[in-house]
Amino acid sequence: MNVQSIQPTPNPNAFKFLVDRSLTQGGKTLSYGKPEEARQDVLAQGMFAVPGVETLFFCDNFVTVSMNAKADWRAVAEQVTKLLESHIDDAPTGCGTTTAEAATANPLASLPKGGDPEVLGRINALLDDRVRPALAGDGGGLQVLGLEGKTLFIRYQGACGSCPSSTTGTLMAIQNLLQSEVDEELVVTMQ
Repeated sequence: MNVQSIQPTPNPNAFKFLVDRSLTQGGKTLSYGKPEEARQDVLAQGMFAVPGVETLFFCDNFVTVSMNAKADWRAVAEQVTKLLESHIDDAPTGCGTTTAEAATANPLASLPKGGDPEVLGRINALLDDRVRPALAGDGGGLQVLGLEGKTLFIRYQGACGSCPSSTTGTLMAIQNLLQSEVDEELVVTMQ
């Protein structure tokens, strides 16, 4: 595997590492908020061992590495690049049974909790078409956690997870899109 580029993201504490092959199975995304969540993922465990690394977000051909503000960015970039380029496992990352991959073992686990399945389907279709590609371009993602009444619960992933603009501008843009396309009373909340 070769690292094609290391790109900054709108989050000052995250970088996106583009590689020349798929890192996940079937276009799924994986988000690890702490090393314990990645117990069965050798590549992710190696990245968490790099001083300063806080979270990882794997998406098809990139991984976004979020670090604490005191991390030595050059050292982290060098070590993560070496890990990626030396990774020879034929199976994509995240193939073990981890919390992040529970959906593989139980397909129902990936479905958002609560809410009208038809409305959730429309919401996810809009997010897939108009929001998630833009977030992925910046090294991030978005998970729908559920719908309770008129309140949609989401979780940002990758660079978006700790980015200051996610909590304000991006969240409002998502809410405005969903209000105009799905239900004008819909409220979007982060968890």
